[in-house]
Amino acid sequence: MPKPFHLGWFLQGSSAQAWGEPFTGTIGTDWMAPDLFCDMARHLERACFDYILIEDSSYVGESYGNSRELYLKHALAVPRQDPAITATLMAAATKRIGIVPTFATFTHPPYLLARMIASLDQISSGRIGWNMVTGSSDVAARNYGLPALPEHDVRYDMADEYMQAVNGLWDSWEPGALIADRASGVMIDHTKVHAVDFEGRWYKTHGPLNSGPCPQGRPVIAQAGGSNRGRQFASANADTIVAGVKGTAGMKAYRDDVRARAAAQGRDPDRVKVLFLVNPVIGHTQAEAEERLAQRRARAEAQIPQLLAFFGKITNIDFAQYDLDTPVNTLDLRTNGHQQSLDDFKRTAGSKSLRQAMLSYRGTSGSIELVGTPDAIAGQMAEAMEEVGGDGFLFSMTDVSRRTIAEVADGLVPALQARGLTRRAYAHAQFRDNLLEF
Repeated sequence: MPKPFHLGWFLQGSSAQAWGEPFTGTIGTDWMAPDLFCDMARHLERACFDYILIEDSSYVGESYGNSRELYLKHALAVPRQDPAITATLMAAATKRIGIVPTFATFTHPPYLLARMIASLDQISSGRIGWNMVTGSSDVAARNYGLPALPEHDVRYDMADEYMQAVNGLWDSWEPGALIADRASGVMIDHTKVHAVDFEGRWYKTHGPLNSGPCPQGRPVIAQAGGSNRGRQFASANADTIVAGVKGTAGMKAYRDDVRARAAAQGRDPDRVKVLFLVNPVIGHTQAEAEERLAQRRARAEAQIPQLLAFFGKITNIDFAQYDLDTPVNTLDLRTNGHQQSLDDFKRTAGSKSLRQAMLSYRGTSGSIELVGTPDAIAGQMAEAMEEVGGDGFLFSMTDVSRRTIAEVADGLVPALQARGLTRRAYAHAQFRDNLLEF
């Protein structure tokens, strides 16, 4: 029997971002209502996905041409609502699937974050995760009264301390603290609820949480550590890692690296699930899939400025200043934002022009190119996982619509299930238990 793997969906936090794509209906005017995201959560739960990760940023991009025009004109990551609200509604619409909102360490004090996540875990009966990010933009920092973000590696030093604070708060309620014994009149055993009194270099908090404990003990932690420092942090703290590494050789090397780092820090590497980003092109026939891939590439070629603007948003680089035919290896590109993304881009670009490099990097595929019928793509995914070793895939599509969701949930997933590659039913009620099922 083949080894099963996990499925997640990396959901762009703005449903309006797909408004110009085919089959997205009236999302340009309906984006305020949560119907699409809630319908999506129900469909992916029916397909037995492990989780939906709600990507987020809390600023309007302005790096491309030092202007907000392109970001607003084309709805590039704007408008987007607070993921805590979206996560609450998606959790209420489902019973088993994990819901993972994104929050940055510089936007929420540890106590506020720990209390909010604990509350979400409670109302969802133990199905909440937290996608922990340290931030990537000085524009976002200014929205919170900060002059700029700290240097990249310092942000991870701060995140290490932040995790100590929130973990202490989540642990401030021991198992069995809640009694609710009518006979004795005791609701909570006060000897099992403790202050934290954490004081570090950057953060301090008293505790305990007044919200009560997380049903899971602690929430599932997701992280996208790509740089050397980010991998070290993720291997120490993450239960699931978002990876955008290109090619099966790179995927295997990345997974082997973070697993070795986890083991070196005393963790069981099998408890760290690495999921790789993919963006499949599905057709009834191979020819139809190839035609749809050509259409996707044509749309991407017509949207080079938007692709560059989006990439500039996470790297803080103004790509509008460069000629599109300039070889990437002649440009001095540096960032205090997403370092691994920029490093991957430069490595895969080589001497390609900026235009061609961005098409290759952001235009179509994800970690591996998946094109074909549902059964053919299921086979491609199986081959990749066999070479990489695990642990699964995260679907990442900007053209989220009920059609693309159905193609995955009702087309691809049954093909995966028929091969024994993904689950047919949830084995557990809580998120972490399902993540650790295999």
